[in-house]
Amino acid sequence: MNRSELGIALRVLRNASGKEAKAVARGAVMSPSKLSRIETGKISPSADDVNRILTAIGVSDDVKAEYMDAARAAATEATAWRLIQRAGLHKAQQRLRDAEAQLSLLRVFQPALVPGLLQTPEYMRAILSRYDDLSEETVRRTASTRIDRQEALYDDSKTLQFIITEPVLRWLIVPARVMAGQLDRLISVSRLPSVDIRVVPLAGRKYDIPNHAFVIQDDRAVAVETVHAEVVVTDPRDISLYVAKFEGFSNSAVAGDAMRDLISDIRDGLLREQETN
Repeated sequence: MNRSELGIALRVLRNASGKEAKAVARGAVMSPSKLSRIETGKISPSADDVNRILTAIGVSDDVKAEYMDAARAAATEATAWRLIQRAGLHKAQQRLRDAEAQLSLLRVFQPALVPGLLQTPEYMRAILSRYDDLSEETVRRTASTRIDRQEALYDDSKTLQFIITEPVLRWLIVPARVMAGQLDRLISVSRLPSVDIRVVPLAGRKYDIPNHAFVIQDDRAVAVETVHAEVVVTDPRDISLYVAKFEGFSNSAVAGDAMRDLISDIRDGLLREQETN
């Protein structure tokens, strides 16, 4: 059952119960217009939306369990990168910018690359230019829109938390001079009042595995980056797993001056190596 089918199925359940839409919407603590859009498949309900609607309808425990399983399955949506690219990478960046404008708390875990919101123009262009199937115009437009997104860093009404693993800072997927400039950028941005950057050092005992990158948008959704697709998770139970993982790495990461000293040491080492080569 996909998301649109789930909405239609909820409408069938409501009609069978004999309850009016307004009464169910009131019991589910949502507007009648939102319930209508869910029932017609115009918007996708979260697992929490479905739970509240089913409770308001008054279905049996067995029916609720069946529909909640379907809701949780539908609450994970994968979009292949090739489809995102076909629609326009700069448009995807614009959607991210609009979504981030509505957020109050953004938590980013990144074990592979410097997060997009923290990238220098040189770093992001070098990363994007690695892909042979991206035209120079696509690279330019995508980088430009990503730079626009970085306005969020200066919005004091937001809290932006970043956890980066130390190998990201040493991984020379770009020239050493570009990486050195990128590390300087991290040090500078880390002093902004709304930004918290932490680095998980290589040294010391570890209690978790940095499987892949993910972004927690408030407590409403998690975007997961895989090799072939972006996966968006909206089930609260699944979101809580990512929050716990983020907090675990946050506790083992270095922050503040200790973090800046670590990054400075890595940058200085890169510059020394470049001078001797």
